[in-house]
Amino acid sequence: MIKEYRVKKNYTQEQLAEMVNISPRQLQRIEKNEDKTKIETIRKIIKILEIPDAEILNYIKK
Repeated sequence: MIKEYRVKKNYTQEQLAEMVNISPRQLQRIEKNEDKTKIETIRKIIKILEIPDAEILNYIKK
């Protein structure tokens, strides 16, 4: 879900990672759901990408 929203916003992984203050590798892991990350980091990503609450809830329910 994060990758799709990042691509819609025309951000590279490097750009988004810089905005969130994480490494591009960490963002890569988050996008692949391979990394447990802090809720604060996820909140920043959601805010920057403007992901709707409904989308987040649908993703969590999977």
